[in-house]
Amino acid sequence: MSQSNKPLDTLIDLARDSRDQAGQALAGEQRNAQQVAEQLAALSGYRQEYADKLNAAMRDGIDPATMRNYQQFLSSLDEALERARRAVAAQEQRVHRTRQQWQQEQRKLNSYDTLAERRAKEQQRKEQRREQNISDDLVNSRLARRPTRGER
Repeated sequence: MSQSNKPLDTLIDLARDSRDQAGQALAGEQRNAQQVAEQLAALSGYRQEYADKLNAAMRDGIDPATMRNYQQFLSSLDEALERARRAVAAQEQRVHRTRQQWQQEQRKLNSYDTLAERRAKEQQRKEQRREQNISDDLVNSRLARRPTRGER
């Protein structure tokens, strides 16, 4: 590896590390989003189950105090559901921001990789030209040493 590529290699390594860290952060935020969504679904299911119990109790006959308790509990579940929906939306925003950060880090790494490829191709072209010049010089020196017809 040439000395001039050392800084670029360092940048590539740093960009790769940053991209990997952003990827780990994204994976963590996605896990959190999954957990929050599962909590919302569980809470929603519990609310539906409790509402079904209230409807069954109303069909069978229910005293006003029990009815009020059911309604208050359903109201508190509705508030908890709204908080859970806001938590899901906030977590989705965090996932979105973290994904954008990961994509930015990936683009940076891709840019450095492209630059490294261009440098490698340019180095290869220089090496091929150098080898071609050496080959041409060898052929020319052989031709120059070759006796002409009149010299024999």
